[in-house]
Amino acid sequence: MNIRVVIVDDEPLARLAVKARLARRDGFTLVGEFGDGASAYDGILALKPDLVFMDVEMPGKSGLDVLASLAPAQRPMAILLTAYDGFALQAFELAALDYLLKPVDDERFDEALDRARQAFPYRGQGRAAAPASAAVRSFSVRTGSRTVLVPVAEVERIEADGDYATLHANGKTWLVRERLHTLAMQLDPRQFHRVHRSSIVRLDMIAELCALTNRDALLRLRDGSVLRASRSYMPALAEALQHRNKKPE
Repeated sequence: MNIRVVIVDDEPLARLAVKARLARRDGFTLVGEFGDGASAYDGILALKPDLVFMDVEMPGKSGLDVLASLAPAQRPMAILLTAYDGFALQAFELAALDYLLKPVDDERFDEALDRARQAFPYRGQGRAAAPASAAVRSFSVRTGSRTVLVPVAEVERIEADGDYATLHANGKTWLVRERLHTLAMQLDPRQFHRVHRSSIVRLDMIAELCALTNRDALLRLRDGSVLRASRSYMPALAEALQHRNKKPE
């Protein structure tokens, strides 16, 4: 998987900060950067990026104006950047993946990239999903003096536990020394989705989804477990579930 990225911000230092963070993450390639809305609009049409980091407030054409002026088929996945928090409604109306307040910390940046990675395989015709061979097939877990291989196919959900994560598989739990973000990047997004900053779920384990009034949702899994899905993860999750439920033509 290689997600092509454009950065749009009228502040050079802000663009540099996003670029530096992006350079440390695998699977994302910067293809362009722009300092104003007009050039960003032309650049997005020409470069056809998969993802744009878009500053909301810029002189002249704002970031929201740029996204709104693009036809839905031309609009890349968007992560909005702003120093203010009054644009959430417009962000949801434009189906933005995430909404990051400046200054952005590393954990929130990683969460935004997780969402982009999860949404990417479902973005229209011609967008290739990550090959199954690129995803990890099993996890190595130390238990005493032994190393146990836990097949990914048996993992039902994963929950964060500080710098560790707990794998739930076939009625057993296994503690691995990996942060949830790291594990999310290793899994096939067609099979697993991060549904909250503290949990990842295998899609075929979801038996029922109940929407809440605050746009979060409760997920009931086939083993009877109930998890909360955060509203910021819901658009990508809903698209993934819809895609899985489509009958092959």
